[in-house]
Amino acid sequence: MSGHEFQSFFPDSGSIDYSDTESSIGEATIEEMRQIAARYPQARSALLPMLHLVQSVDGRISPRGIEVCADVLGITTAQVAGVATFYTMYVRRPNGKHHVGVCTTALCAVMGGDQLLDSVSDKLGVGEGETTADGMFTLERIECNAACDYAPVMMVDWEFMDNMDPAKAAHMIDELAAGRPVQSTRGPVLTGWRDTERLLAGFPDGKADEGPTAGPASLLGLDIAHEHGWHAPASDQIHDSVQEEIQ
Repeated sequence: MSGHEFQSFFPDSGSIDYSDTESSIGEATIEEMRQIAARYPQARSALLPMLHLVQSVDGRISPRGIEVCADVLGITTAQVAGVATFYTMYVRRPNGKHHVGVCTTALCAVMGGDQLLDSVSDKLGVGEGETTADGMFTLERIECNAACDYAPVMMVDWEFMDNMDPAKAAHMIDELAAGRPVQSTRGPVLTGWRDTERLLAGFPDGKADEGPTAGPASLLGLDIAHEHGWHAPASDQIHDSVQEEIQ
């Protein structure tokens, strides 16, 4: 290539640590992988939830996890690794017990998201993408989580923590570090990132009804519509209107 080579600005972003062969995946987990695969007409469609299951057991995408996924699905380890290193929710190194994500996109940034991220980083003593020495917390800068009406927002173990500020975040971290229960704003009590990963793999935890699914800010438009008696047109009205436009 005439002396030139491609240089990545993200040298560690796609790598899996194949030297770390530790794994807790046993026959019980492999059987659950088979259960996941059986849900799909084409077994390979199960790869994404299976990778979440790997993370729930090993705390990361492990070499053993890649091998087992490939074996169960009848595909190559390269195909599994390609998917595992494409999506940011799959981590290449051991994650902390709690995953703390701070949104700094658009409205969250305007409402103090960057300052919130800096304060959480100082509180934990780690930077973005790093895990505390005690293995309790991993910090990530995250993109929009569709909660702009509650900006700035944090996602802890992928549960919403709305209308956050440095003081609220510091208190939450102290409570989690002490092992005391912390209720997410619109979801269940936080139990840990691995538990959420198991849920994402398709194994319900029975907590779907804990906490409100929507808050006042999200429901404001609906409340105003009810107050004024507004409603969407019936489907047949829409059809007739479209037909008139066509003619």
